[in-house]
Order: sequence, then structure tokens, then C-alpha cells
Amino acid sequence: KLSINAFDYNCHLDLIKLLRQEGELIKLRRARQKMSELFPLTEEIWLDWLKDEIKMASESSEREKVYELFERAVKDYICPEIWLEYAQYSIGGIGQEGGIEKVRSIFERALTAVGLHVTKGTALWEAYREFENAILETAQPAPGSVPSPEQQQMLCSQLEKIHTLFRRQLGIPLLDMEASYAEYEEWSEDPIPETTVKNYKKALQQLEKCKPYEEALLGAEPPKLAEYQAYIDFEMKAGDPARIQLIYERALAENCLVPDLWARYNQYLDRQLKVKELVLSAHDRAVRNCPWTVGLWIRYLLAMERHRVDHGIISEMFEKALNAGFIQATDYVEIWQAYLDYLRRRVDFTQDSSKELEELRSAFARAVEYLKQEVEERFSESGDPSCTIMQNWARVEARLCNNMQKARELWDNIMTKGNAKYANMWLEYYNLERAHGDTQHCRKALHRAVQCTSDYPEHVCEVLLTLERIEGTLEDWDAAVQKTETRLARVNEQRAKAAEKEAALAKQEEEKAEQRKQARAEKKASKKAKKNRIGDKRKADDDDEGEWGQEDEELPSKRHKGDGDGIHLEEEMEVETGLFGRSGPEKPDLPGNQKEKASTSRKDIPKVLHDSSKDNVTVFVSNLAYTMADPEVKLKELFESCGEVVEIRPVFSNKGTFRGYCYVQFKEEKSALQALGLDRKVVEGRPMFVSPCVDKNKNPDFKVFRYSTTLEKHKLFISGLPFSCTKEELEDVCKAHGNVKDIRLVTNRAGKPKGLAYVEYENEAQASQAVLKMDGLTMKEHVIKVAISNPPLRRLPDKAEAGRASQFVVPRQVYGARGKGRTQLSMMPRALQRQSNPVPKAENGMVQNSPATSSQSPEEPKRMSNADFAKMLLKK
Repeated sequence: KLSINAFDYNCHLDLIKLLRQEGELIKLRRARQKMSELFPLTEEIWLDWLKDEIKMASESSEREKVYELFERAVKDYICPEIWLEYAQYSIGGIGQEGGIEKVRSIFERALTAVGLHVTKGTALWEAYREFENAILETAQPAPGSVPSPEQQQMLCSQLEKIHTLFRRQLGIPLLDMEASYAEYEEWSEDPIPETTVKNYKKALQQLEKCKPYEEALLGAEPPKLAEYQAYIDFEMKAGDPARIQLIYERALAENCLVPDLWARYNQYLDRQLKVKELVLSAHDRAVRNCPWTVGLWIRYLLAMERHRVDHGIISEMFEKALNAGFIQATDYVEIWQAYLDYLRRRVDFTQDSSKELEELRSAFARAVEYLKQEVEERFSESGDPSCTIMQNWARVEARLCNNMQKARELWDNIMTKGNAKYANMWLEYYNLERAHGDTQHCRKALHRAVQCTSDYPEHVCEVLLTLERIEGTLEDWDAAVQKTETRLARVNEQRAKAAEKEAALAKQEEEKAEQRKQARAEKKASKKAKKNRIGDKRKADDDDEGEWGQEDEELPSKRHKGDGDGIHLEEEMEVETGLFGRSGPEKPDLPGNQKEKASTSRKDIPKVLHDSSKDNVTVFVSNLAYTMADPEVKLKELFESCGEVVEIRPVFSNKGTFRGYCYVQFKEEKSALQALGLDRKVVEGRPMFVSPCVDKNKNPDFKVFRYSTTLEKHKLFISGLPFSCTKEELEDVCKAHGNVKDIRLVTNRAGKPKGLAYVEYENEAQASQAVLKMDGLTMKEHVIKVAISNPPLRRLPDKAEAGRASQFVVPRQVYGARGKGRTQLSMMPRALQRQSNPVPKAENGMVQNSPATSSQSPEEPKRMSNADFAKMLLKK
């Protein structure tokens, strides 16, 4: 696996673990070495490595290698435990020449690095004092003997070292410093100096100020970024550089994949401390931890230039940046621009030619080719549509090298890349010619601009006329006026046509709206007339029942060929008469009639009109199973966890069957807001949709879709997942690369998986790291694709085409955001669907022009009652 992807962090860990279990020490050392070259290692990995090497180190030469390993370990992150281990290991070499001084040197470096650590610094101070106390014991003269002057001097010197350590420690705010003060009082034969007591009290006061931040860190869950940020702000106000540096280092040890934190730390070091070794080390660790962040690489290059690092090293670092795997095409443009700026600053433009100038030109050419080949192949775009790198190259050639010919060639190349239609590009070129070229080329450029510009032609025309007014002859002026008038006349004509087209489309939309309004009014009137006819029919029944009986005798049985149709009609007739108090002969309870019975009970429930004033405490629930029994009971159990439910209003069809959606009204608004969190919860095998209750007539722009459709750098889009993949299985894979906040498996309306998922991490750094390590991963024999979430924009239908199509068809019925529902399908038998014209059929079987919607039909078909419908069947 590592031979395919060397940046697989977890694979490195697995290999090291296996080699350690097998006892393959040489291979284990090589594996650790390779991993440390690619990644900074954590405290645990370093401690395991160091302990293994310490066990094998017996000779002095091997001890030196362990010392080198410790030196590498303390550079990755600030680790008090590693420093303590380093100091204790060095005590083992005290017998060698200069051993004591070497131990003291390591202790002093450790105190500089982590001696101010409020919670862990005390252990280092105590270890250092114990070491000095041990030396003091060895320097004591034998009992009963008189020490020589040299021994006496050595004893005094050693005692002073221990006194100094106590005084230094007591001046620093550390946990349990009261115990250290009591120990000093007990150890010292002399009273504690007043200066030391004063510093101790001052440190105690400072500790009290730090304690809330330390307690917040102790109580917080990793990675504690917000708590560390508050601590950093506190130390920044205090202004102690050593403490600021320490708290930044502590924060980065637990948030090493947060680019913004590295950027702020490096900015502080660049502007405040300005120590070369410290600054460059921090920048190097930043790009090793977050190699995908282009801003960190740019800051590193600037810091290296600022501290006058050798040109070869800077160029090598730039090549590393190109191979870092940035996630956007524009990142490559930025890193190239930063490197080109550095090369430009190296050139002495007073000389006609130099090695640095040739290197700059070569780099410009390589940058253009790199963006065209490498970047465009990977991202399907160069990242530099306006050719900023070529523009800067042209400026360098014109202004600094006085090579206007090369600048013109570059600008000609820029314009051929689709930029000739933009006025600002032509004006940029014109200004360059104006400053460093001649009037003839300025005139030529503006004439081309007038001809090609499509966004702001008036502005370009005005600039051309201004040039001729100041510098041109009469012939030049006449030519410019003629050209600009011709061009503007053509532009105005095109705009007029576009305006007419837009007006026609607007008129068509108005006509459509009017036709829809008229259709609704006719439908409403038809329903009202139908009710009146049925009412008259009922009145006639009450006056003369004999006619009904006579008519019933004349009618033959309604059971025809195909029992389904007969049963359907018989049921409809029975329902109709039942509504007005007439009941037919009782039927035995057939299985097919059980639903009819259940639904009939629903019809007796009076309709409750929706109260829009309670929308703020109501949610709309949809995509429920039509077969759900007792939706009120089922949904009340589900939504009671959000708050007190006032009412649940399921929506039923005319036959009393559940339509799969309902309204849930709460007592308090916060309960309704909490209920939105149940969106996409699976209920009886289907994802339940929960959305705010909003009147679309009053808020036509309201969108129910609650997920972002823009670039989200902290969220991943994963495709190619096996349909059997569960949320828990995916989380197990993703959490190895960061803290996963949420996982959403994409399903269809029936709850079936589509092989897609969105994974949200805590920050951009973790998401970027996951992309690098998970893209191309195999899950259950499926190769998954992983990318930063950036959904493509939805293409709106072409208005012109829509307008042309609407000239030949009557506006269709609006079905809503989720299309035509099953309940909107026509229930008329095909045999009764009379067509005035044959229906042409497309190759794929879709009807191209339905006669039902054709504007060519002379009149609207007459609506029929149930009785008319039955008579028509009997005549056939």
C-alpha cells in the first residue's frame, strides 16, 4: 500500500505496529525513519521509538545516535515528557568527558522550551534539582574529615546552583508552587531573600489569572481549539514573548492540522521575535503538518527570503510545494506567483542581461506551461482565466526590461485565450502601451477593442475618442467617430432585440399566469355546479322515490367483462348515494372492503382549516408511508421528545386513505425548531422529511432544502460507496483522519441508498487530510472517490427555448417542487380517452405533444357526472 501511496498515515502506523510485534528491528527502524521524513511524529510514536533504541544502545557510538534521535524528536512538537526522557537518558552518560555539563545543557534547553508549562513544567524543575542535589552529595567530604579549600569552594558553588534553581522556579507561575516554596523553606538554612518572596507572590497572582484557562483546558474535550484560542488571546494581552510562544506550541501539539493556527503563530514569530532558527523551524513544521495549504508555503518562502537563505534551498522548497497536492487550481497560481515575485526581486535590471533575468524568464515560461498542462489536466481549469501570470510577465518585460515587443506578444497570447471580449483587459493593455509603447500601437489596440468588446463597449469607445481628441489628426478623428458610431449602433440594435425578446417572454409568462388563474376559476365553478346538480338530484329523490326504483329496474347489472371496473363503479355509486342518506343493500365483508370501511370512518372527520398564524409552532412532515396505520399515534410518540404536541393533522384523500404527509403543531416555537432535527429520520423504512411550515404564496422564494450547495472546505463528498455500507462503517473509516461531526448517507425517497455520502469534519485541515488519504480507497470491493464538497450549479432552462415552446401549448398544471404525484394521474379508462388527433410518439416512447394540452382543440370537453359516465358505459 505504501508503494502506491506513500502519504497513507495510518498505513505507516500499521506497518510499524506489525514490525514491532515481529521484532524486525532493522526494518522497524527503516519504517520509522521513512515516516518521520514525511510526517511530524506524535509524542507516543517518538517515545516508543526512543525506548526501543535505548534498549539496543550499549556502546558510546550508539548512544550518540540516540542523542541525535532525541534532537529530532524535540523539534516536531513541544513535549515535556520527551524532554524529561532526554534529560534522564543524558544522566546515564555522566561518566564520560564533559558529561555533567552536557546534562546541565540539556536541562537548561528543556527549561527554555517547556519550563513555563503551567501544568507540566514542575516535573522538569524538580528533576533538575534532584540532579544537582545528587552532585552535591558526591561532593560532600567524608564524615570526620576537614574539607580542603577547593572542596569548600566546590560545595558553596553547588549550593548556590540549587539556590538559583529554587529562586528561578518560584518566580514562574506553576501548579503546586506552594509545595515548592515550602520545600525551599525546609531545605534552605538561611531565610528566603525578600526579592525571591516578592517574585513568588507575583507569580502566585499570575497563576490565579491563568488558572481559569488551565481548568478550561483540563475540562474540555480534544482538540480544545476554542479554549486554546482564548488562552492565546490572554497571553497576547500580557505580552510576554516566551509565554506566548509556549501557549502557541501547546495548542499546536493538539491542533497540528489547523492551518489558521499555524499561520497566526508564524505571523507572530515573523513580526515580533524574528529569530532565524526559531522562525524557519516553525514554518517548516507548519508545511509538514498542513502541506495542502498554499498560504503556509508562501509564508515559508517569504521567511526564507527574509532571512537570506541560499537560493538553491529556496528553489528546492518551491519544488516541494508543487508536489504538496493542493486542492484547488488557484492554489498553484498563487504559489507560482509568490516564487516569481521572489525571482524578480533577485534580478538587477540595470544590467541588460544576467543569469538571474534568464532564470526569471524561464520560470515565467515554465509557470504558463505548468498551468496549461499539469493543473488543467487535473482540475479541468488552469486556475488563471485572466492570465495574471502572463500579465505580470508582460509588465516586467515592458517596464523593467524595456522589451515592448515581447510584452505585445504576451498580450496577443492573452487575448487569444478568450479575454478579447472584456473591456478591462483591453484597457490594461492600452495603459501599458500608453506608458511604455507608442501612440500608433495604442490606436491599433483601441480599434481592436471597439470591435471585440462585448461587456462595456461604450467605455472603450470613449477612451478611443479621448485619444484622438488629444493626439489624433482629422482623419484619425473621423475614422474613430465612424467606427464607434457603427459599433454602438449595432450594440443598441442587439440590446433592443434582447429587450423585445425579454418583453415577449414576460408577456407570455403573464398570459400563462392568467390562463392558470382562469383554469382554476373554471375548475372551481365546475365543482360548484356539480355539487348543485347532486343537491337537485337528492331533492328529486326525496319528492319521488318511484322514479329511482323505476330507473333501477331498467338498468341492467353493472358487472361487465373485467370485474375490476364493475366493482370500482359500483363502489363509487354506493359512496355517492351514501353521502346523501341513501343506503344500498348490505354486502358481506369482503377482504377488499376492509380498507373501504376504515377509510369511511375518516370521511366523518370534519376538515380542519390550516391556521397560518401558528406556522411558527408548526412543522410540515412528508414522505411518510401511505400504509402507515394511525399516523397520529405513531407521530405523536416520535415528536413528543421535542416538546408538548398540541395537535397532529394527517392529510387524507377523498376516499379516506392517508396521503403520506401531515402537520404537527407544538405548544412552543423552540419545540418546532427542535423537531427540524428529525429531518431524514427513517420511519417504517422511509426517510421522513421535516421542514418549516411556510406559506409558499407569501414566501415564493422559500427553499426547503437545508443543505448548502456551495463550496464547503470542511465537508467531503464521497461517491462509489457500496449500497450495503452503513453509517457506522463509514464513520470507522473517516474518523481515523479527524473528528467527524456528521455523516449523511444519500438515499432516494424510498430510503434506498444511492452510494453517495457527505462527511463533515471539524475543520478544513482534517477534511483536506482525509481527501489525500481516502481518495481511491477500496471498500467492499468498491473504489470510492473522495473530494471536497462543492456541488455544481443547477443549470436553469433557457428562457428563449422555453418561450418558443410555450407558443404552441397551453400552460400545463403546476404540480409543485416534487413533480406529479400518484394521486394526480388520470383514472379515466383508456377506451374513453377520445383523441381528436393521433398522438405522435418519440423514439423513447414519451409523448411529444399531448392533445389534452394542445391549444388547437376547438373547445373544452364537457365534464360528466357519475350518472352520465355510467350511461356512456352502458351504451357501449
